[in-house]
Amino acid sequence: MPSVHLPQEKEKKRFQKRLLLSSRFIVVLFALLACRFIYLQIVQYYRYSQEAHRNQITVMPIQPSRGLIIDRNGVVLAQNLPSHILEIIPSKTGNLKKTLIALQEIVAITSKDLKRFERLRRESKVFEPILLKTQLTEEESARVAANSWRFPGVLVRVLLVRNYCYGDLTSHVVGYVGRISAKDDAYLSRTGRSDEYFGATYIGRTGLEAFYEDALRGKAGFEAIETNAMGRGIRVLERHAPIGGKTLKLSLDIRLQEIADQLLGTRRGALVAMNPQTGEILAFVSKPSFDANLFVNGIDYETWDHLNTDLKRPLLNRASHGLYPPGSTLKPFIAMAVLHQGLLGYEDRRGSPGVFRLPHSRHQFRDSKRAGHGLINLQRAITVSSDTFFYRLAWEMGIDALHPLLGEFGFGQKTGIDLPEEAKGILPSRQWKAKRFAKYPSSFKKWLPGDTVSIGIGQGYNVYTPLQMAQATAILATAGKVFQPHLVKEIISTSQQHFSQKAKLLRRLPFRLADFNYVKQGMENVLQKDGTAWRIGRGLLYRMGGKTGTVQVVKIAQGKNYNQFTLAEQHRDHAWFIAFAPAEQPKIVIAVIVENAGWGAVASAPIARALSDFYLFGIVPLALKNRLTTLKKTKQDAKMRPTKQKQSSDASRWRKL
Repeated sequence: MPSVHLPQEKEKKRFQKRLLLSSRFIVVLFALLACRFIYLQIVQYYRYSQEAHRNQITVMPIQPSRGLIIDRNGVVLAQNLPSHILEIIPSKTGNLKKTLIALQEIVAITSKDLKRFERLRRESKVFEPILLKTQLTEEESARVAANSWRFPGVLVRVLLVRNYCYGDLTSHVVGYVGRISAKDDAYLSRTGRSDEYFGATYIGRTGLEAFYEDALRGKAGFEAIETNAMGRGIRVLERHAPIGGKTLKLSLDIRLQEIADQLLGTRRGALVAMNPQTGEILAFVSKPSFDANLFVNGIDYETWDHLNTDLKRPLLNRASHGLYPPGSTLKPFIAMAVLHQGLLGYEDRRGSPGVFRLPHSRHQFRDSKRAGHGLINLQRAITVSSDTFFYRLAWEMGIDALHPLLGEFGFGQKTGIDLPEEAKGILPSRQWKAKRFAKYPSSFKKWLPGDTVSIGIGQGYNVYTPLQMAQATAILATAGKVFQPHLVKEIISTSQQHFSQKAKLLRRLPFRLADFNYVKQGMENVLQKDGTAWRIGRGLLYRMGGKTGTVQVVKIAQGKNYNQFTLAEQHRDHAWFIAFAPAEQPKIVIAVIVENAGWGAVASAPIARALSDFYLFGIVPLALKNRLTTLKKTKQDAKMRPTKQKQSSDASRWRKL
């Protein structure tokens, strides 16, 4: 009979078998763990000990101080001011929306701050600190610090913030910086320059800030900080101080700049003044302008949209990017081409009737003076600005002869000024027109005699910038010397090493000195009796040469009388004036254009006269004495200079002020 204990025996053996398998499995697992332990602790000991050591050390960048920008007399134009800023790291903030709402209870955060934050957040990485508010008060900073336990990922830092002391007065020339965005990071990484911007917050966007970015930026320092398990600093193991950026000393004179700005007033236009003997830019104004400080920490959408859609185009740098037909200011250069070709002698006289007609054509080209100017020579034609005289000269020379000779004065070419960009302008030719109208019927591509006639008085296809007109005037004033226009006079390192930007003579024009003197005398006569700008010549303490220009904006029907007051403002003529002084040894040349202002003699010439008076003799126009702020601020700004700067030799003429 079977034993009653048999099922229990089987169960016991089955259990023992399972126990044995489980024990073996556990032994294998412990063996694997032991092998892994040996691998990590013995084989990979050096590697992981190094990583553990690195985890104890945090490398913190130390932001370098961006180089200052000062004018020729040491007045600070761009500086760095310490500012408490509020930043948020989105990846460390639990609920960003709730955090922003809670922060508004203790800090005054505007809708513009929030809009800027959202824009910067879209452009940045989630683990990067994003600016929320600048210029926190001490009380606001204390509130955030006291409530820091409530706001993980919220930081209050002291940051050197770029500040432009004269706001919109220098924005087009000094430019502005902006916060480094994700797009900038990608570009720097792609070009292998990420290390250069270690610890940097800003990058130059426009103007001198962009052109001299490498000099202004400086080099970041760093601190190696030992941290505990909570990530808090224990001690500084190593520290390398940052190297500040270099200081740019400009040729620009901020007092001359403000005089020019005030003279232009609320009108649209531009002015460039330069020293023809060196190429130094003395004043560089574009109106209207904008406050460069708006862009430093990211501009809000509403302000950006307003600046972009404003019909007056304040963001356009008219001095180097504005393209305008030169009008009658081109006539002295046409005259130089005529004399060089031997088309006319100094005393050769020609009739200048009220109308010029092309042979075998019904089209008429009228003079600004209905009865014409009678029998005159070339010098007199410059003085009275006879249109019909220059119509005929241009037609007789032809575009093939005119084009290269006008090109000698830099028309249709970039000047090479030390700014990131400038417009090239258009010096038309047969080839240019064929290329420009390549997609049009052949009749559009052919160069016509009427095209050349229009160029004779600075109308037609040719357009140039005020900067190009100033350079061309400087070439004329110096009898053919072509200097490189430049804004930076000197670069000063943190160790007070001075690197001067010397005048760079590029070339000399192949024209006769007698021809230069002849044309310049005609321009001097412009400010004398019967000249087109005789009114501003009254009471001059020095000899001055100039040329007025009035540029037609819309075409007036043939035979119809022109009355600017019957036209909408945007359709009225532009007013030009170019000048040099003193005539015997020019120290300043000026090119000024006022948009839609009518006659150059009325709108632009008085500006050039007043600016020359101030530069040469320190005479401030009576109408401006109570409005100028720069002269009052000079002493205060001088205290902010990084080092004692010696006044330039030119400074002596300001003492009477």
